Amino acid sequence: MSISILRQIPLFAELDYDELVKLANCLQTEKFKKDTSVVLETDEGSTLFIIKKGQVKISRGSNSGREVILAILGEGDFFGEMSLLDGLSRSANVITLTDSELLLLHRDDFLLFIEKNPQIAISLLKELALRLRKSDSQIKSLSLFDATGRVAAALIHFAEDRGIIKDGVVQLKGLPSQRDLANMAGTSRETISRVLNRFIEEGIVTKSKGGYLINNYEQFKEKYG
Repeated sequence: MSISILRQIPLFAELDYDELVKLANCLQTEKFKKDTSVVLETDEGSTLFIIKKGQVKISRGSNSGREVILAILGEGDFFGEMSLLDGLSRSANVITLTDSELLLLHRDDFLLFIEKNPQIAISLLKELALRLRKSDSQIKSLSLFDATGRVAAALIHFAEDRGIIKDGVVQLKGLPSQRDLANMAGTSRETISRVLNRFIEEGIVTKSKGGYLINNYEQFKEKYG
């Protein structure tokens, strides 16, 4: 496995070459087809997953049986760390949105690397704090915003994670399906379509090849963020 790939993962970016080699030797690689369940809520957790290629959604089921999407993760992101730290079962489902290639690090190796390399723990804490802030923002949008605001907030969350910002415009590529956006925004697929079309008509959003552009992103974020 190329060491350069591991260097691109923030969790391990500060490891020296020798430690990266040791880490690479501990990792296993598995490939998953699109729409495959990688982790199920309540499963016993013994593995950290690192996304080498592809995209996954983190979700939970509501009491009414509806899917609620908590996050969408892509290349360089990781998941499964909570179960490794507290020894409890998984807290959410993880399903691939595209054909994906994942790196697997088992619990004993993970804890050993944290013990020998405290900087991993610091990077992990930063990532968990960032995810907590995003969760707080998502809760705010679901509880305080109307349907338009919730759709806009979902676009902002995706833009902050995956968007390409240039000259005040954000390019969104690989946007989730309208069904998945609806599950992120706590609304219906029809509402997603209606709000997106209105944003396009008003010039707030422009449809581009393979995705969308959010024009004047700072203004958009100030209004709906």
